[in-house]
Amino acid sequence: MTVSSEYCPPSDPLDVLHHDSQLLVVNKPAGLLSVPGKGEHLADCLISRIQAAFPEALLVHRLDRDTSGVMVFAMTPHAQRHLGLQFEKRMTKKTYVARLVGHLEPRSGTVDLPLIVDWPNRPLQKVCTETGKPAETEWKVVSYGENETRVRLSPKTGRSHQLRVHTLSLGHPILGDPLYASGAAREHSRMMLHSEELRLKHPEGGASHKFRSKAPF
Repeated sequence: MTVSSEYCPPSDPLDVLHHDSQLLVVNKPAGLLSVPGKGEHLADCLISRIQAAFPEALLVHRLDRDTSGVMVFAMTPHAQRHLGLQFEKRMTKKTYVARLVGHLEPRSGTVDLPLIVDWPNRPLQKVCTETGKPAETEWKVVSYGENETRVRLSPKTGRSHQLRVHTLSLGHPILGDPLYASGAAREHSRMMLHSEELRLKHPEGGASHKFRSKAPF
């Protein structure tokens, strides 16, 4: 399973949350790849749109195509190294908002399940206690709706599809997830996962910064 040729990226203008000599923080729309996929039809992506406006911008991390929200880019090679190390050493603090299928209980907890790519079904990921890489996610219920739960998710690691697989492992996949939800749960206008807040240290001086973007759902 791969991103199909039916890729229809949104035409939203760049939503810049913060810009200085070292950092560029944007609000990524859902449905837009962070980086180019394989093939001409998957060339349109957030980094190419950003570099059209800010040619010196450099990639630091990614969000899945169907996830929206806060993403940081570096404006210098020094900032890219500095930020890269913060992500690698888990010094950044990320908070996501998601809407999940069903009523998740208890109201808070932690998923600590190792993840690895499911090779025959890639890009899907799966839980594997033997060969998976450590992955940990904290959750907190915000509210309950009709057969759904709004949660805040705080990943302690940054594995591919981590939040999507960890919520699935709880029996409550993310609404609108094209890979891991099924039936009526998949039938939404978008995947209900949004990067709401990112905390990091500024590459110049090391002061703590917090960048936020309210979930559009």
